[in-house]
Amino acid sequence: MSDKKGGLYDSSAGDTNFRRKWDRAEYEQRAKDRERGILDKDDQRKRKGGKPKDSDEPASSERELLKAREEAIDLTSNLNKTVVVQASNVASRQPGYYCEVCDCVVKDSVNYLDHINGRSHQRNMGMSMRVERSTADQVRARLEALKRKVDQPELDFDARIEQAQKEDEEEKRARKREKKERKKKRKEDAPEVAATDDIDIASMMGFG
Repeated sequence: MSDKKGGLYDSSAGDTNFRRKWDRAEYEQRAKDRERGILDKDDQRKRKGGKPKDSDEPASSERELLKAREEAIDLTSNLNKTVVVQASNVASRQPGYYCEVCDCVVKDSVNYLDHINGRSHQRNMGMSMRVERSTADQVRARLEALKRKVDQPELDFDARIEQAQKEDEEEKRARKREKKERKKKRKEDAPEVAATDDIDIASMMGFG
């Protein structure tokens, strides 16, 4: 009798050849590629059960770094205004905040700000969510600028006090001028008022 133990299908109990084998090197490379954003997006969608999407978008490594917005955001131009909106399937003609980059409409300003600061909008702008790493010189320059900004308000405060004093003095002088003009006018009107009173008294006594 043989000492060899067989499995259910006459195979060795320690034999694991029936298990699926994985190419470790291949999947390590895929993981590295995924981190660098090189792995094909369509391949990712297929693995998740989605349909492939044709896109000419650059890989994450080729996108611009995230940077501060330079233009102002207009949220108040139509505030307190009545706008006639016609029914339309075109996004740009619908009520709300329209995003030209994403061709979508957001109903209120809070969600609009969330949208333009979100990943999807930045991706359509051709940017990644990574920011530029500051150098030591840039950090030192920034600290110096902040230090100057902290010192500057003292000068501004003194200037504001001086300006307030000048305005107060000018207001006092204006009140004095106005008071003198009123006093002068009363003196000029006094003889005329006295003459009118004399005429009224004479009329009452029958001398008019």
